[in-house]
Amino acid sequence: MHQSSYHEWTSREGGYLLKSTTQIVVLLTVVTGLLMSCSTAPSTSGGRDELLQQATASMSEMSREDPGLDELARRAYGYALFPEVAKGGLVFGGAYGRGVVYEQGQHIGYADLSQASFGLQLGGQTYTELIVFENKAVDGVAIFVRPIGGAMAEASVGGQQVTYVPK
Repeated sequence: MHQSSYHEWTSREGGYLLKSTTQIVVLLTVVTGLLMSCSTAPSTSGGRDELLQQATASMSEMSREDPGLDELARRAYGYALFPEVAKGGLVFGGAYGRGVVYEQGQHIGYADLSQASFGLQLGGQTYTELIVFENKAVDGVAIFVRPIGGAMAEASVGGQQVTYVPK
C-alpha cells in the first residue's frame, strides 16, 4: 500500500511540475512578445533626449572604470551603447534594452537589443552593454558589459538580436 501511495504522490508532483513549467513557458512567451512589440526608438523627442543623456552618462562611467575603453570607441568605426538592459530568467530567459548608435563619433540612430536564452538560469539583473564595431563591414566586434544591479546565476545558451533605425 505504501508503494501505491508513493507512486500516486510522485505522479501528482510530476504533473504539478509539468503544469508549472508550462505556465512559465507561456508567461515568458507573452513577455517576449510584449518586449518585441516595443519600438526601437523612443516615440517622443523627450524620450530620445533622455536615452541619449543616459547613453552619454553610461559611456562616461564605463570609461572612468576602464580608461582604455574611451580610446577604443574613438578608434572604432562605430558603436552601439545600451545604457540599461533588463534581463531575467528561470530555465528560459530574456532581455531587452534600448540604445544609441554612433558612427565615427556622431549619433546616427537608435537600436534595441533583444535576447533569448535557455539553460540553467535563475534571477534578474540590469546591465549596460557596449558593442564596438571595428569597421564598416563589421568584421570585428567587441562587447563590454557593466553590471548595474540584481542577481543572476546562469549556465545557458542564447542569442542576441539588435535592430537599428536611423534618427
